[in-house]
Amino acid sequence: MDIKELESTFRSKVGQQIEVLPEGINRYKIFTPFQFDDGDSLSIILKQVGERWLLTDEAHTYMHLSYEIDVNSLEKGNRQKIITSVLSGFGIKEQDGEIHIEVAQNDLGDAFYSFVQGLIRITDVTYLTRERIRSMFMEDFKTFIHENVPVERVKFNYTDPVYDVEAKYPVDCKINGIAKPLYIFGINNEDKCRDATISLMWFEKKGIAHHPIAIFEDQEEINRKVLARFSDVVEKQFSSLSANKDRIKKYLSEFGVTST
Repeated sequence: MDIKELESTFRSKVGQQIEVLPEGINRYKIFTPFQFDDGDSLSIILKQVGERWLLTDEAHTYMHLSYEIDVNSLEKGNRQKIITSVLSGFGIKEQDGEIHIEVAQNDLGDAFYSFVQGLIRITDVTYLTRERIRSMFMEDFKTFIHENVPVERVKFNYTDPVYDVEAKYPVDCKINGIAKPLYIFGINNEDKCRDATISLMWFEKKGIAHHPIAIFEDQEEINRKVLARFSDVVEKQFSSLSANKDRIKKYLSEFGVTST
């Protein structure tokens, strides 16, 4: 392929700040002005695979998203729905983390435009509103519990039917089947941390037997004074879900509640 012709085609569809450099036989690196929030550029390669020509990110986008998001969460829940919608809308595909689109030489410009727009939209999962992120954390929290604890032992949004008939002190997750049940709280902000503190103090006052556990979205974002008061009443806490899944699973296994 002619480099100048390629650049002209791509610039006519996306913009003038496009450069194409050869990287071997039938392989071209395409530079664009589009970047992730940290300044790292999108990675786009045009290459021939057998008889086909592909535009591909060679899994760079997912790798970069993994710096901020558990990459497994991209394959389920709201994030997966967003990405699936983008892939379908722009006619691109994802396989084993690699995002690509097959192109014909007479359709390079349109394919390149769709590919660039698709990559940009996929990176938008890191720019969701805070409320959306909170809902995703709780979704990830519930998914993790479901994956590791038998469903018959789990009760989400539990309230004590005897002492709390007005449901003022909810527990995100109660795990049954042991002498003292596990009360697990998913903490994604200071308000939730304060509410959990009040609930645990109330359980303590009522003498309700339980093991209080907290899993944070990001413990470092919680005010130190708020966290200090919470630490006085919680038995075990994990600073984040994404970085502590193995530790949490091991801790749950010590109570004999994990799936085999």
